[in-house]
Amino acid sequence: MNIQRVLLPTTLLAISLAMALPCPAEAGLPAMVDDQTLPSLAPMLERATPAVVNIATENRMAARRNPLLEDPFFRHFFNIPEQPRERKAQSVGSGVVVDAKRGYVITNHHVVEGADTITVTLRDGRKLNAKVIGSDSQSDIAVIQIPSGNLTALPLADTDRLRVGDFVVAVGNPFGLGQTVTSGIVSALGRTGLGIQGYEDFIQTDASINPGNSGGALVNLRGELVGINTAIIAPGGGNVGIGFAIPANMVARLMNQIVAHGSVRRGQLGVSVQDLTPDLARAFNIPASQGAVIAQVSPRSAAARAGLREGDVVLNINGRPVRDGGALRNAIGLLEVGEAVRLDILRDGKALTLEAKVGEYAPVRAEGETIHPRLAGATLEEIGLNSPLAGKVQGVLIAELESRSPAARAGLRKGDVILAVNQQRVASPADLQPLAAGGDALLINLLRGREELVLALR
Repeated sequence: MNIQRVLLPTTLLAISLAMALPCPAEAGLPAMVDDQTLPSLAPMLERATPAVVNIATENRMAARRNPLLEDPFFRHFFNIPEQPRERKAQSVGSGVVVDAKRGYVITNHHVVEGADTITVTLRDGRKLNAKVIGSDSQSDIAVIQIPSGNLTALPLADTDRLRVGDFVVAVGNPFGLGQTVTSGIVSALGRTGLGIQGYEDFIQTDASINPGNSGGALVNLRGELVGINTAIIAPGGGNVGIGFAIPANMVARLMNQIVAHGSVRRGQLGVSVQDLTPDLARAFNIPASQGAVIAQVSPRSAAARAGLREGDVVLNINGRPVRDGGALRNAIGLLEVGEAVRLDILRDGKALTLEAKVGEYAPVRAEGETIHPRLAGATLEEIGLNSPLAGKVQGVLIAELESRSPAARAGLRKGDVILAVNQQRVASPADLQPLAAGGDALLINLLRGREELVLALR
């Protein structure tokens, strides 16, 4: 039974009755009650929403084909037409204009990753082609550029002043419906350890965020950008009131580096850190309740030159409190190579201040094809001291992976950690070479997220 046909006459009747009944001259809520203007977000949104754009991307990838279809005789015998050799994949997301004069738009790295074409739709309906200026997969931030001219940009808020309970509004393109506005509050600050990105310092909000909101704006009641919406926790696939945004202060520093260099040139101190737990605080006999403990100092590193030692507790960096090890790693990761940093520490219960100059992070890397043909297309990297996996996992990280490469077809993914090859543990790319030599097949134990898998590469 066609439900629409059953309901249509009733719907028309209801509309007819509504049109026949007398109605007041003005419908809806009054503008004022007891001489007081009703509060509304509309004036702020009228200024802010033109800066939020919809992003549509398209990329082409090789179509999976049955080997029989590659045989011209087989196709001719069964009268099978030629099959397409590639297919198109499309996706939608959101972005925020942050520099109207230069046409810079901030969005998520995962929104534009691998895109062959990027189309930006403005609030007024204009469709503009965009190019990627640069992106950073570790923080999930990308900068794209559209032709400047009659653009509206959002000013950035100082998110160091953001508080739990502040009202915020999320603007984006959920499910590709078009620009949509939802409201809520800041539910929490400084969320880390979620395993969503390499560098995490999220604003948590209960403003509804759904697929397609990625790269959109989280704004305060002054119409300032406080965050870039980037992730949700949604067991059922939709909004459950737990969304995450990258703070505007973090976005600003990353954007400056991407515009200047095309990527983020992360520095490092050369330390591995861990959280200061109550048990460690008692063991060190210090009163601090938060901070980061220096677990390891790399020889000849910036930290070693500054005088940092294992067991030091970092309380502040450049005058800002350090909550835990993740906060320290994030703060260092946002500093440019060569930038000075001041560390307030506790050593044996005594307060000290040290100064260091951030060094350049240069991880040991190897290209997969130099190790084994089945690994071609993968870039392998050691887990450095400033990695979120440092001290937790021993293995080799797949830092980059070319689509349609032998490594990708074998089932490997970017972000996988190779734990063992042919049942032998590995800790660096150099460990892989002797283990992979002399045989066609590879048996790989790897960590993907929180799950351990075994792949046989033949």
